[in-house]
Amino acid sequence: MPAGPDDLASSGPSTALLSPSLPSDSHHDEAMGIDQMLQSFAGEFGAWQLRHFTFVSLAWALNAFHTMVVVFADREPDRRCVGPAGCCAEPGSWEWTSGPGASTVAEWGLVCGEKYKIGVAQSAFFVGSMIGAGIFGHLSDSSLGRKGTLTVTTALNAVFGLLTALSPSFWSYAALRFLTGLATGGLGLSAFSLATEPVGPSMRAPVAMSTFYFFSLGTVLLALMAASFSNSWRTLYTISSLPSFLFLVAVLPFVSESPRWYLVHHNIPRAMEVMRTIAKTNGNQLPDNISLLLDSDVSQKTLPTSNIVDVIHSPITRMRLILTVAINFLSSIVYYGLSLNVGNLSTELYVSVILNAIAEVPAYALTAMCLKCSGRRPLTIGTMWLSGVFCAVGSLLPDIRVWRAVRTLCSVVGIFSMAATFDLLFIYTAELFPTAVRSAALGCVTQAGQTGAIAAPLVVVLGGNWPFGVFGVCGVVGGVLGFYLPETLNRPFYDTMAGLVSGEMGKGAEDGYGYFVS
Repeated sequence: MPAGPDDLASSGPSTALLSPSLPSDSHHDEAMGIDQMLQSFAGEFGAWQLRHFTFVSLAWALNAFHTMVVVFADREPDRRCVGPAGCCAEPGSWEWTSGPGASTVAEWGLVCGEKYKIGVAQSAFFVGSMIGAGIFGHLSDSSLGRKGTLTVTTALNAVFGLLTALSPSFWSYAALRFLTGLATGGLGLSAFSLATEPVGPSMRAPVAMSTFYFFSLGTVLLALMAASFSNSWRTLYTISSLPSFLFLVAVLPFVSESPRWYLVHHNIPRAMEVMRTIAKTNGNQLPDNISLLLDSDVSQKTLPTSNIVDVIHSPITRMRLILTVAINFLSSIVYYGLSLNVGNLSTELYVSVILNAIAEVPAYALTAMCLKCSGRRPLTIGTMWLSGVFCAVGSLLPDIRVWRAVRTLCSVVGIFSMAATFDLLFIYTAELFPTAVRSAALGCVTQAGQTGAIAAPLVVVLGGNWPFGVFGVCGVVGGVLGFYLPETLNRPFYDTMAGLVSGEMGKGAEDGYGYFVS
């Protein structure tokens, strides 16, 4: 089967970018895919994409605020004995050194027999994220669009975050964490799609990986805020929620909807309007005789709307979904578990969080460089195994003296590697599924990740060396599953399910599991 326009667009800079075209003075329109138009006329990553990417990716810093705030708000502060009894004796035998308002643990007495509630509140957030990813993933592909979903989820996060600061009891606190998670589940996936879909194929992977720098930046800023307001968890929730309001007012008005979303919803005039703006801002100009075309052979006016049911129904995408869901579930247990496990390392909390966040930055940078020349599959396998091995080593070390520093090193390397895997899976999933169902597929994979995140706090509360042992097993098993995913390096970035099925079946190398021989 002859290569379609998106096949040509995705094959790299040295490949012809356009099919034979009519002379520029022809009165006929020439239809092409978005990738072709970006490569040939508008620019793959110019001033427009840089500004748009920066504005949209700021949402990941907000995501970090709302996700990681529990590390500080739910910490167990230092306490001192004021009587002869032990820590689990009657009230009055000890007191909190930072006062009862330093954390939720101190305010509501979440110690000893009540300690399980810490895991309940943290898991409630991830349950909400799991549900929100499914709901907002569908809305992002359908009625709300990428920008609309980002707007709604940011507003909800701001409101729920402020209400959390006013929680009168533990169970109201847990309920509000669930609602915050509901919004956060849709924020990340809509921001990711919106930031990467207007970028050309040769720059899409490194740009996509770069979105996660903002999550690390948000984590560092949150740690600094937490250190400044260590005596009041309510103040910390308030301060960390206010930037969401600022983002709504000062940033989102300058963000554009994805031209790919317009295209799959048959709004070609709006899609062309965005493409012309991209070209103009990048110092280029679109010819008057070109227009956008979907990658499907089906008439755009009669093209059925795709959804997650179509993904499951197709043998090509079904196994892809199962594998990415399983791998993301395992990687999330490790990633969130290591992030939340800093309290078990017997080291300074704020320093450990900042070190973990900084460790993620070179992981993103190295992965972005490797993505230009290496396949997604070997990177996924390698990073998961590296994390698994170091976590396994950490589980064998005693929590005494110098070994504490070694265990911290194992944690840093573990989160370094798993951060690369965790975020690489966003890119991998986006390339495995077409625009029409991309957010829905990302939503399913995110739901799996949130399920893993629900389990992570329950693993962490085991304490001792157990968390490291569980994280090591998850890393190794996830790496094994990565062998069964298809490679997507230099594959087309499809718009529709019909286009994906037609293009992949046309290669003649598809087996029953959606695995394609390179």
